This record gives sequence, structure tokens and C-alpha cells, in this order.
Amino acid sequence: RMAAAPPSYCFVAFPPCSKDGLVVFGKNSARPRDEVQEVVYFAAAEHDPGSKVECTYIEIDQVPKTHAVVLSRPSWLWGAEMGANEHGVCVANEAVVTREPASESEALLGMDLVRLGLERGATAKEALDVIVALLEEHGQGGNYYEDGSTCHTFQSAFLIVDRNEAWILETSGKYWAAEKITEGVKCICNQLSLTTKIDAEHPELRNYVKSQGWWNGDSDFNFSEVFSLADDHLACYSGRESLEKQGGDVSAQAMIDVLRDKDSGVCVDSESFLTTASIVSVLPQDSSFPCIHYFTGTPDPSRSIFKPFIFVDDVKLVPKVQSPSFGNDDPAKKIPRFQEKPDRRHELYKAHEWARSLLENDQDKGQKLMRIMLDLEKQGLEAMEDILSRTEILDPAEVVDLFYDCVDTELKFFK
Repeated sequence: RMAAAPPSYCFVAFPPCSKDGLVVFGKNSARPRDEVQEVVYFAAAEHDPGSKVECTYIEIDQVPKTHAVVLSRPSWLWGAEMGANEHGVCVANEAVVTREPASESEALLGMDLVRLGLERGATAKEALDVIVALLEEHGQGGNYYEDGSTCHTFQSAFLIVDRNEAWILETSGKYWAAEKITEGVKCICNQLSLTTKIDAEHPELRNYVKSQGWWNGDSDFNFSEVFSLADDHLACYSGRESLEKQGGDVSAQAMIDVLRDKDSGVCVDSESFLTTASIVSVLPQDSSFPCIHYFTGTPDPSRSIFKPFIFVDDVKLVPKVQSPSFGNDDPAKKIPRFQEKPDRRHELYKAHEWARSLLENDQDKGQKLMRIMLDLEKQGLEAMEDILSRTEILDPAEVVDLFYDCVDTELKFFK
């Protein structure tokens, strides 16, 4: 039996379940406990004809223009666990296990497809089209973890969201199905969730599963039933329930509260896995308002703070949440891969480790520090609410160093 997929949770809420005409997106990224995630920004760029892009394991053709993106990613790989682009598209992935073994041969990782979808898609549907076209061309496969001793492979599911709609995309090899969502709340986790409501699919999907003997063609086609290992396709009830409890009031704060919930299992802290980073995005349906993306950049959202980022030209880079770069000497780039593990901790991660030991060893000081941090987070949330309730257009100069300043202030408190 294959190793269990890490239990990440992704959410989206649409009006009227969410507040003030906002689409609210969130993800907890559950990964191996000691893995570092960084938050990185890449500006929009134009590329010469014929140029290539080096993904985690393979090189593929570059496109003429890539959009600006902000990503939260395990710092050894090229892609991302989750992120957003300048057009208000957000993508997050889930590792899933299907009855079809995932390929060990190096191809695109689910995380590479997150970044490629964001760089190349100006709407949720465009990002979906990009991802499935690349799957068809290159396939998915290769080690999901920075582990030289074992190859951990999974299939991929994605939650792809913009200001108007969301798509749940689930894949097995190059085959896929997708469902479009425009209302209510939706949660996806590390199991297949699509059933009979399928709004787009691989043209050969049904013929393929018939040829495998997985479906007779007579009964309703149910994607999860066809592709899941026996009894594996249980919806992520704990996640959806915790979001539905919020009633019609899902806000950034409500989504953050759901991501912090350890009792429901949404915030993972187990022997093998930890929520190593989290994101919450607020996408106003009225496009005259900016989208706001909150990142932790540190593990365990119940002990981290969510810091806002807004796309503007010349946004200030934040090296303190970026891991050191090892260039071509990186053990992730050399064959055989992962023969050693370099120290990938960034400055905020190290400061956060210190704070975590304080929380564990000196309860009074730890609680006091946490109260200060949450107060800082609340100020940020309130300032963003103010931006979204104004009538005048946002002055980019006001937010060009927003994320930088929030990280800087957090570091000062730790010191």
C-alpha cells in the first residue's frame, strides 16, 4: 500500500456564504515536519522565442509572457504548494492516491503545475487549461519529498480560484476531471472528491476507464468511485463543517480561524506531518478593488501570523522569508538527488523556531508574545478591511512594501 498522502486542506467560500461580496480562499500545506517553506515573488516577464524553463525535474518550453506570481513553496523545489498571480487567480494543490500508482519517473510535480498555472493563466479556467495541457504533454511524476532514501509519489488535485468562479481539478496520470463552482463553500483534502457532477474532462477519460475494467459504461460515471482505492473517497467533512459553522460570514479572519483549528484536523501536527505554511486570499468580486493574499511563511498557523501582500508594480522583495540559494550545488539538482540536506531555513523561520521554543518552555512569556503577535495580525487585517471599504482607488505606493514591513515588524517582536 502506498504511503498516505499528507493531509492538506484547501477551502473556498463564495457570497452569500462569505462576507461583503468577497471570494475567500485558504490552504494549509501539510508536509514533512522539518521541511522549510519560503514565500517568493516573481515579476511578470517576457521570454525570447524558443526559451526553456527549468522546473523541479524537467525542462519544458517557456511561453512568451508570464504573469507576476507570489508563491509559498517548499524551498528545494521550483513549483509551489499554493500561490496567486496579479490577475487574482489562486491555485493550491493536494497530493492524492488513486488506484493508479503514481509515476516515479521524473516529470512535472503537482507543485510545478501550481506555478505554471499561475504564471500562464489570467483566469481560473485558463489556469486549468494550462495545467491539463501540460499534463497531457509531459505527465506527472517524481519524488514529492526531499528524501534520498525513498521515492514518494502521488497524483494531484487542485483548487483553482478567481474573482468569479472556482474549479476543482482531479487527476490520475494524464487523465482528469473538473467541476466548476460559483456558490457555497467547498473544501478539498487529500482524497478524491469529484463524483457525478463533472463540467470538463479528459476527452478519452471514459474510454480509458472502460478499457481498464473500472467502469462498465452503464452506471452513472462517478470519478471518485472509479479512481479511488476501495473506500478511500470520503469527503473532507471535518474541514467543510468547520467552515460551514461560520454561516454566511466567511471573512479572512474566519478562514484563518478554520486553518488554526487543530481539533478538527485541519491544522495538522502529527508524527510525520506538520502544517508547514498557510495562505488566505480575499478576492473581491468587484474588480476595482485589489485582491489581498495573506501568508504565514512559517509552520503551524496556530503559532504563526498571517501577513498581507498586494500585487503592485515594483513590489518590495522580502529576502527574510526566502531560503538561501545553493545554485547548481543544490543536492536537489544533482543526480542522484537528495544525497544530503542543506540548511534551508530563512531568517523568519529561524526567529519563529526561537519563539516556538519560548512558547513551549516559558508559558507566561510565550502567551504574552503570542498576544502581541495576534494583535499585530489584527491591525493588518483591519488595515486591509479599510482598503476594501474605500471608494477611492488604492495608491500603489501605499502598499509597495506592505508584506516587507509586516515581516520586518514580526522579526522585531521576536528579537
